[in-house]
Amino acid sequence: MIPFFPPDLFEQDREVLIDLVHEIGTTPDQKFILGTRTAAFEDALRTLYGAGDVIACSSGTSALTLVLRAMDIGPGDEVVVPAYGCAPLASTVAGLGATPVFADIDPWTMVADPQAMDDAVTARTKALMPAHMFSVMADMPALRKIADDRGVRLVEDSAVAQGGVLDGRAAGTWGDAGVFSFVQVKTFGTAGEGGAVLTSDPALGRTVRALRNHGQEGPRFVHQRLGLNSRFDEILAAFQLHRLPGLAARLERRARIAAYYTERFAPLRDAGVLPPPPGRNGRCYYVYSLLAERRDALRDHLAEHGVASHVYYPRALPRQPAFAPYAPAGRRWPHAERAATRQLALPVHPHLTDAQVEHVADAVCAFATEGARR
Repeated sequence: MIPFFPPDLFEQDREVLIDLVHEIGTTPDQKFILGTRTAAFEDALRTLYGAGDVIACSSGTSALTLVLRAMDIGPGDEVVVPAYGCAPLASTVAGLGATPVFADIDPWTMVADPQAMDDAVTARTKALMPAHMFSVMADMPALRKIADDRGVRLVEDSAVAQGGVLDGRAAGTWGDAGVFSFVQVKTFGTAGEGGAVLTSDPALGRTVRALRNHGQEGPRFVHQRLGLNSRFDEILAAFQLHRLPGLAARLERRARIAAYYTERFAPLRDAGVLPPPPGRNGRCYYVYSLLAERRDALRDHLAEHGVASHVYYPRALPRQPAFAPYAPAGRRWPHAERAATRQLALPVHPHLTDAQVEHVADAVCAFATEGARR
């Protein structure tokens, strides 16, 4: 079976990781969180992406929570979010007592539709929170303009998009704040979990930095505000610094695999299999997702041919039981609901061999060809 996520993701770095655990575990200062390695990791990301500030934290979900809290979003406020995507898009908003307002998505790219987000803005809206999905970045220039015109904040969920670039500008730097996730399967995943907030707003950055460490801003044990425990691990910071120089090559491998898939699958549209748009501008290659009319049959066919695939988000967010209170009766999000029945992700990780990539593509093409003959 060709795995969807590689089981040997960190095999080449195993000895380095073990050595780091021992080195940091026995260091004289016994500093295991928010130490010099975390600061160096933040500096490295700040330099790489041209961000004004980078604040490492415990997860991508925590990063969204920190940003929303730093923006004083709470009861009575609304945040416009895509109707299709990961649960934290809505749960982080609802968890602060605010209301997630769902906007439909683009039917092909599955990212937030700018017009739908604009239409969802009301007098109570405090922020737009688009998310990059699978291998496609949202239309950030359009969303940036809408946020500016409407006088609301723009939070860029770049959890899956580290390394993505749109119109020469890095993912995570388009909004008032952006977030990354370092959970192991992301493009810059680590051997555990973590996240980061990127912002060029100095006041916002200072607030996020204090919130992640129990509201401490300045002297230890002096708490200026109610905060959270969202601190970053020194072992993982050191490990990420070790792996950072290889990130560009890993992203390039993912991009080449995705380009090959898209070239092979472009002729399959009439057979009910639709690849993402071609090109590299605004791409991130976290996973490679198709839209398939007979999605479940394709998934079964791939499994029979030794290819693991993955269905993400089998329900639109407003159709999740947890978010039913925020889904007005009779309201529909047709593109999100349709994506939930058609999306299927294929392996695109950099550990795939050329032969495995060809096998995946051959299996998809064979399915489409057989279906066209029926």
